[in-house]
Amino acid sequence: MMRLLRNAAWWVRDYLYALRWQVNAALGRTDPREFTTGDLTPVVILPGVYETWRFMTPLITAMHERGHPVHVLPVLRRNRRPVDEASAIVVEYLAQHDLHGCVLLAHSKGGLVGKRAMVRDTDERRIDSMLAVATPFGGSRYGRVMVLPSLRIFSPRSATIVALSKEHEVNGRIVSVYGQFDPHIPEGSELPGAAKSVRLDTGGHFRVLAHPRVIAELINLSEEPQAAR
Repeated sequence: MMRLLRNAAWWVRDYLYALRWQVNAALGRTDPREFTTGDLTPVVILPGVYETWRFMTPLITAMHERGHPVHVLPVLRRNRRPVDEASAIVVEYLAQHDLHGCVLLAHSKGGLVGKRAMVRDTDERRIDSMLAVATPFGGSRYGRVMVLPSLRIFSPRSATIVALSKEHEVNGRIVSVYGQFDPHIPEGSELPGAAKSVRLDTGGHFRVLAHPRVIAELINLSEEPQAAR
């Protein structure tokens, strides 16, 4: 009973957090080009489905203030495109802007897009690593009953999830962070062979973005020498 009450409380706080930042995203007017200045490792933002880059504004601002150029891709809009198509856009963006040694910061579906982009980027190696927060690498049982194609891809049996699960070569450059309880991904977000899998001491699918461990892991990926990781 206590576990159910705890999970219910996390669920409520999770959706309040999501509502707050969806509203802020809708009202935001910041020009994303303001974040592209800086001399440290480039950070590329990949939001979840039905999210714009503005949903991740707190992390974007924090990294830019540390001296990182932060790149968002408004062309992804609310990230409803198929994973393969979205990943091609990411790789094309990196090439057009001649970015190297990038760290991807991804939430939920953004982590699937990011992993596919890393596979596509194998030869150029413009992407160094990725921090994936609450990403359904193994899918979600709820995806099986979704009507919309943009949500049905999260089924563990979908072609997207099955294909990505067979791509192991980039897993060692991915850090996966997720909560004890995720109302959208009950299976969790552990990634076999990941550089690190971090299970937070809280729950949620959206609110975990605000956990201090997320920014700490992002700083570690983008500012620590690769040999020291």
